[in-house]
Amino acid sequence: MIEKTFNSFTAKTQFGLEDVLAEEIRKAGGKNIRVLRRAVSFDGDLDLLYKANLCLRTAVKILMPIGSFNARNEDALYMGIQRINWSKYMTTSDTLSIDGVVFSDYFNHSKYVALKCKDAIVDQFRKNTGIRPNVDIMNPDIKINIHISDDLCTVSLDSSGESLNRRGYRLEHNQAPLNENLAAGLILLTGWNGESNFTDFMCGSGTLLIEAAMIATNTPPNLRRSEFAFQKWKNYDENKFRLIIENLKNEIRPSKVTIQGSDVSARAMEITSENIKRSGIKGINFKLEQKSFTDAVPAGDPGIIVTNPPYDERMKEQDIAGFYKEIGNTLKKNFSGYDAWIISGNAEGTKSIGLKTSRKISLINGTIECKFLKFEMYMGSRKHPESKT
Repeated sequence: MIEKTFNSFTAKTQFGLEDVLAEEIRKAGGKNIRVLRRAVSFDGDLDLLYKANLCLRTAVKILMPIGSFNARNEDALYMGIQRINWSKYMTTSDTLSIDGVVFSDYFNHSKYVALKCKDAIVDQFRKNTGIRPNVDIMNPDIKINIHISDDLCTVSLDSSGESLNRRGYRLEHNQAPLNENLAAGLILLTGWNGESNFTDFMCGSGTLLIEAAMIATNTPPNLRRSEFAFQKWKNYDENKFRLIIENLKNEIRPSKVTIQGSDVSARAMEITSENIKRSGIKGINFKLEQKSFTDAVPAGDPGIIVTNPPYDERMKEQDIAGFYKEIGNTLKKNFSGYDAWIISGNAEGTKSIGLKTSRKISLINGTIECKFLKFEMYMGSRKHPESKT
């Protein structure tokens, strides 16, 4: 069995969200936190591993490293995998799958790496027991992650299984939706804590609205998820897992803020409404309206705007400048006192907003390099803002 002691874990995330994830892990109780590229490593017990899978909003996967070694050819890779005692983690009746991630001059193909590692594992069982475990790509009992950077091979158990961004509420989406992890990361990057109103006036399928509502109500993003990979581990403790879930449910709180969303598309608003229902979020006020962003007005006292306007090749080049200029005009006209955050991969478009940015953060949305821009919409002039008392 895997020892019930402190282990080292690695939480994977997206570029630009590493520090946000590290702070989430700190609040969850992680120790010895180390920020890596697109990942954060930390120490904790298996109770923390359960909690992290349920609670971390910006994590994509949570891995538990079980071994590392140097390898510059397939024989060294095979022998390194064989030196791990696989009976500690699985039996011959368990199925397995292997994901390979390779950044190396010594290994060119992740699928070949995965195949070689699979051979090493099943050969060990065949030699020791006469029986070999089977591979199941779709629903394995044990999911193994092989990461090779240069000649360093790290072997981990995948505790999450399906990617943690798949919360279960978004069965339908509008064109080019934000990944749920990125949406949550955008909101956390703003420093918004759920104590002021939240607006997205181009809400698409409602991902930003739902992630904001979960933050405001302290609802864990994966509380309703049906299965995690760690539930098939040899040392899985069902009673502890259920106790953690109940404790997390008790920490959910109602919120007095308004989560306001609008979109020019009637279909987008239908999808948003359905996704909100599917999320099961309680204790918060959603205000949804079909309208153009140019007609959007605040639902109440000043708060925050986070939005993801279109910016890719589907938008005609001649429309970009005018479209983004209207965003700036709407912010100036209707949202005095708000902080507005816009993520965009179109530098020419954002220049046309016509407002001074107070912060710029580099991110990647899918494969598109983006900037996450903050605009402070002062009440009155910038030099002499009006009193908010």
